[in-house]
Amino acid sequence: MNRGIFISVRTGSTRLPNKSILKIKDKFTIEYVINSAKQSKYADKIILCTTNNSHDDILCDIAKDNGIDFYRGDEHNKFRRWYWTSVEFDIDVVVTADGDDLFYDSKLADICFEQIEDNDVINGQGLYNDVYGFKSHTLQNILDISRNKIIEPHEAIEFLKDKNFKINDLKDVPNFLKKKNIRMTLDYQEDFEFFKTIIENLNDDFTFNDVLNYIEDNKSVVDINYFRETDWKKNQ
Repeated sequence: MNRGIFISVRTGSTRLPNKSILKIKDKFTIEYVINSAKQSKYADKIILCTTNNSHDDILCDIAKDNGIDFYRGDEHNKFRRWYWTSVEFDIDVVVTADGDDLFYDSKLADICFEQIEDNDVINGQGLYNDVYGFKSHTLQNILDISRNKIIEPHEAIEFLKDKNFKINDLKDVPNFLKKKNIRMTLDYQEDFEFFKTIIENLNDDFTFNDVLNYIEDNKSVVDINYFRETDWKKNQ
């Protein structure tokens, strides 16, 4: 089977404009996600999934500069974008990564790849970075069932639970990847300051463990943005 990590990203954002192309240490924020996804042991392709909006041209350029593929599709329906990406690149198994998750750890993707074989969907909600695994034909089935209704990824498990899909939660996740009271997603200016503070104090080849160790030694960094978690949940 061909395996792909699909990084969903677009420049359009009302809370933090152009958040995916802000820079920290001379790198676009989206490049931190790309670099981590490249560490996967199993992914045959890393594909940046963006939109047909002309504002997202820069994201395609970033993908090319980083040696990965890209696909441009539906601006609002991620499942449609993911499905047609799988068709375009002949991908059988998809694991998702969100462009907002600068500290994405490819170990989550690899665990999804290991556990998807006998399932239609792997549910990795509730971790530092939500991650999902799908068979490509499952994406097509989801589109058929939804009938043009836009289903957000965080809504997908609830939407699918009574619809004859084999869904299992991600198992055997290392403890260090299980979410604690730390906010690690880029939606607000305070989130950017959180990421910037940490990244500027780490080596360029930092790992997720390095991030956690820095936070352990500098606990107040969590206060930069954690209060935004309530705002984010209300928006969801």
